[in-house]
Amino acid sequence: MDFLRPRTLAEALAMKAEHPDAVPIAGGTDVMVELNFDTRRPAALLDLTGVGELAEWGTDNGSVRLGAGVPYARIITELGAELPGLAIAARTVGSPQIRNRGTVGGNLGSASPAGDAHPPLLATGAVVQVASATGTRSIPVTDFFVGPKRSTLAPDELITAVVLPKARGPQQFAKVGTRNAMVIAVCSFAVSLDADNRRVGTGIGSAGPTPLRATEAEALAAELPWADRKPVPDALAARFGELVGAAARPIDDVRGTASYRRHALGVLARRTLSWAWHDYCSGGRF
Repeated sequence: MDFLRPRTLAEALAMKAEHPDAVPIAGGTDVMVELNFDTRRPAALLDLTGVGELAEWGTDNGSVRLGAGVPYARIITELGAELPGLAIAARTVGSPQIRNRGTVGGNLGSASPAGDAHPPLLATGAVVQVASATGTRSIPVTDFFVGPKRSTLAPDELITAVVLPKARGPQQFAKVGTRNAMVIAVCSFAVSLDADNRRVGTGIGSAGPTPLRATEAEALAAELPWADRKPVPDALAARFGELVGAAARPIDDVRGTASYRRHALGVLARRTLSWAWHDYCSGGRF
């Protein structure tokens, strides 16, 4: 197995073009597990830890450009105000050691339906930026996933960054598992309130062949009491949960049944909506 160590993004893209079967590795929290269990034996590894451009983030025109190599620990400590939903999800990822190494770019690269970062990205309408030696392109996260552990990423492309809007309202994330962290989610859910435009974004994880949105549930935003900031009516919250559960496409597996996942998602949807709405009603910065 070859081990490639670029020092710049340009070098990394050139190496990826020359070795399209090389597997990128940054935190290694997914790749190393596969190597250790001998479920994957690529011809080459492309080590991206020395590429400084991937470990940076910045803001512009109300958006955050998050480098693919920024670890979860930094999202928690540096971007909790700008990207609260993603920061909440980041806190549930693995152990402190994993959060110090794992990245959103790696989560996207694995394209697992159970990736903890994916629901917040869907709920906020993130855009994935990818590059190759021949050019760059931007992919809405809703179009990025095409199947279990499969994405639209071409063999010669690398994920360079994710662009997310700064929070325009409260955001929440929750998942069901045998414990809160260091576990693959049985199911997960993220909600994002856009107080400026009176919209609701959703993201469902680990309950379909890809991460999913609940678009019919999002349409209920028009019925929320945005103007007077009163509590969400119980019937509306219940309907929101039902529509989220109906949007899922789960299967039975060792971590849970399809029916349990639908039920759990309904509960998570009601809870996260109520938490986010409580934050909105309390005034705060939104």
